[in-house]
Amino acid sequence: MKRLLSSMLMSMVVLSALSQSKGERPTLVVGIVIDQLRSDYIELLQAHFGQHGFNRLINEGAYFENVDFNISQPDLLSGTAIIFTGAYPNVNGIPGSKIFNTKKRFTDLILNDATKIGNFTSETFSPTALTVSTLADEMRINSNGLSYVYAIAPDAQQAILMAGHAGNSAFWINDINGNWASTTYYKDMPSLMQARNYSSPLSSRLDSQSWTPSIDINSYPDIPTHRKFYPFKYIFGRNDIDRYRAYKQSALVNEEVTSVALEYLKNLNIGKRGPVDMLNIAYTTAPFEYGIDADYRLELQDTYIKLDAQLERLFTAIDKSVGRENAIIFISSTGYFNDNRIDDQRFNVPTGEFHPARAKSLLNMYLMAVYGNGEWIAGYDNQQIFLNRELIKERNKDIVEIRRKSCEFLRQMSGIAEAYSLDDIINNPVSDNAKKINRGTTINYAGDLFLTITPGWQIVNEDNSPSKLVRANAVNTPAFILAPQIKAQKITSIVDASFLAPTVARILRIRSPNAASHKPISL
Repeated sequence: MKRLLSSMLMSMVVLSALSQSKGERPTLVVGIVIDQLRSDYIELLQAHFGQHGFNRLINEGAYFENVDFNISQPDLLSGTAIIFTGAYPNVNGIPGSKIFNTKKRFTDLILNDATKIGNFTSETFSPTALTVSTLADEMRINSNGLSYVYAIAPDAQQAILMAGHAGNSAFWINDINGNWASTTYYKDMPSLMQARNYSSPLSSRLDSQSWTPSIDINSYPDIPTHRKFYPFKYIFGRNDIDRYRAYKQSALVNEEVTSVALEYLKNLNIGKRGPVDMLNIAYTTAPFEYGIDADYRLELQDTYIKLDAQLERLFTAIDKSVGRENAIIFISSTGYFNDNRIDDQRFNVPTGEFHPARAKSLLNMYLMAVYGNGEWIAGYDNQQIFLNRELIKERNKDIVEIRRKSCEFLRQMSGIAEAYSLDDIINNPVSDNAKKINRGTTINYAGDLFLTITPGWQIVNEDNSPSKLVRANAVNTPAFILAPQIKAQKITSIVDASFLAPTVARILRIRSPNAASHKPISL
């Protein structure tokens, strides 16, 4: 009888311990955003990956094959903001990387904040434009400020969005001097970052680095024959004024980001202190704009192969530092893909050139004929036209009417597939396209007229910036969640990107960001 009671008591203790272990929070959360990551490239190159990078995510985690960001023109910033807030730009305040300043009539970075000072940079940034809380903020709030939240990224604004309002610090690579830089908005300046800038600056190491193929040139799948005769080699010499910008777009920058992340894991004691800490990291798989050939597929495949090695480095370090049973890793693409390749004319694909400067000029002439002389157009940016609202108010004109008449006029122009007024967008949009524009529009920065350019046409800007080829680019963009309590599974149905923040919050048993209205997915 005593033996039976002893056995029962032992079983109860074991079950209790197992139950407690399953319900315990992790000690470290790692959020990874990979710019322009594509599901088809992951699956195309899976045989060339190691077992502990992308293949670990596929074999051990929840793999969301097709994540839809559901806005008209996602980019690096708007995509990152949706991931971390669980809300669209019409709520979270981040419609894109840049905004048009109607008073000064120029385009500015959305997180630019002249009240702050840069560390190791002249740039001035803060997360003030972000109008809601993020996962990082909720982590800090949940622990009453005891959690550490760090963010590192090649891009300044992306690093700041990942750190949120309450993060300890955000660091990025400066375009001019190559330093790892930050902003005085954040009060925590890890000494290891200062030491890296002084003792091992990128400026002293970049000359010796070159980007060459990782594997035999004939082993890359689906590469056109002509590319196999000319293996690429990219260097980033001192005499190139764009060396840091080019480097930040190359596959090599992912290794630099990983090296910094490993220093954080090793030296900042994150994930080992009691409170749940968070490390947010940004990588890139974007097409290399500085490529030697318009066909970028060889470089792009190599980027994925090199990134897989960096993910393996990172995951191995996390396992060693806190143990895989104590870490949650979530990864997401930014939800878009920039394919700016212009098809050769011999293929007879319909095309044309849309010149915003001409469209503005013609529209202004039309408005002068209807409403009198004046400069009725304030500017153009990112397929939006901004009317001169001060002049409209001064002349006591009906801005709603002017917007409507302007759209009617613009729809008659070659290359414009559709034109919407701001009123069409914010007041019960009807079409799917208008609804996507609505979700991607922040009213404080919105233009008066929204243009949809005919696919296949090039947008030729007046400021000599590169032309933009208009393509729908309907590609599958993935997300992953790797956590001890999540079983391996592949979800092929379309999933809204705003699910990620509340789903991770549920796993962590913290509040979702305050604008995340979607319920978490049960995994």
